[in-house]
Amino acid sequence: MPVIQEIVEQHAEEAAFLWLLRDAAVRAPHYNLKDIAHLDDRVEAHIDGLRVSEEAGWELCREALNHQEAGEGFAAGVLALESGDKARIDFVMDAAVATPELARGVVSAFGWVPFERTAGLSSSLLASSSAALRRIGIAAHAIHRLDPGEALNRAIADEDVALRARALRAAGELGRVDLLGRTRSSLRDEDEPCRFFAARSTALLGDRASAAPVLCALSETGGFRASEACALAVRCLPVATAQKWLETLVRRPETLRLAIVGAGALGEPSVALWLIDRMATPELARIAGEAFSMITGIDIAYQSLDGERPDGFEPGPTEEPEDENVALDEDEDLPWPKSELIARWWKENYSRFQGGTRYLLGESVSPERAMEVLRTGWQRQRIAAAIELAMNDPGKSLFEVRAPGVVQQRLLRRT
Repeated sequence: MPVIQEIVEQHAEEAAFLWLLRDAAVRAPHYNLKDIAHLDDRVEAHIDGLRVSEEAGWELCREALNHQEAGEGFAAGVLALESGDKARIDFVMDAAVATPELARGVVSAFGWVPFERTAGLSSSLLASSSAALRRIGIAAHAIHRLDPGEALNRAIADEDVALRARALRAAGELGRVDLLGRTRSSLRDEDEPCRFFAARSTALLGDRASAAPVLCALSETGGFRASEACALAVRCLPVATAQKWLETLVRRPETLRLAIVGAGALGEPSVALWLIDRMATPELARIAGEAFSMITGIDIAYQSLDGERPDGFEPGPTEEPEDENVALDEDEDLPWPKSELIARWWKENYSRFQGGTRYLLGESVSPERAMEVLRTGWQRQRIAAAIELAMNDPGKSLFEVRAPGVVQQRLLRRT
């Protein structure tokens, strides 16, 4: 069959671009599991176009690795892994070792391809002399929630900080309660990402008390993954203690946003009126609305409780060349809550909620509620549900909300 170069180029460009879109979508507030599965179908269609173009498709993906971007790493990684061709695989692995951004896409390719097709390679990476390749091997197992065994034990103590951080992360993702002592001792690691993942895994593996101080410190100093650390910290603390700690964050302008994130993660309804008040401040309105939804379960846009962006509000970079603000609007995909409408909703519904009880999308936190949110919630809500589920049952693997949509749907049908 003759190959039309322009069409193959389009497949390569679209596969890389759609992966980038997907990479953002799995952490976004406006994508659910059905949306992820639909986006996966689009990615797969372009990957399939590259497959059928055979050598021409591979050559385009190989050359695109020069861009050193994760989407190109994903496309080339999938073709190389599926081919089983040693030369292709070695080329992609060399590129991933040289460029961490490419490595992200290559790891995602390992998650895209069924593990049985890459098991031999994934296992061989664990024994590599290269710390970067061992890290990819750990990630290739963990992303499928498969235990790399003794290699994980060794990696937790490795001198390479990136490998050590990935191993500490995997310990919690895999529910390796036998490694709790190791993650706990790593709470004092000099490397901040290592401390974060040590604390995250220590919490997931059942020792919330040891994890909480580290997570609180990372939040208060704006450290590595501060928002995630804050959300985890409040889940580790008793409700009353968490509320007092959040009050300290409220008193500092630089941590006020984190306090809002933490309030949503805590799920205690007594903060509802405070969150509604925050909706009057444009810089905080949308994140406060999301926190309110995390507690109450309302869908601000679907229930017509939203409004327009305030006049004159510029959340991110403008088109003015002298504007030094280049930060993207992290709340871009959240609706603008209309505080007076939400206040009216709360007045009509507050009696459904009991103080001192933690709520997740309108119902008290429970494994059953978390499973329902995994099936029907938006991605950020699903991330929260997966954390709640794992923390409730130390030793259980953390549900992977970034896995291919069809894989997630299959797993959820079994439970």
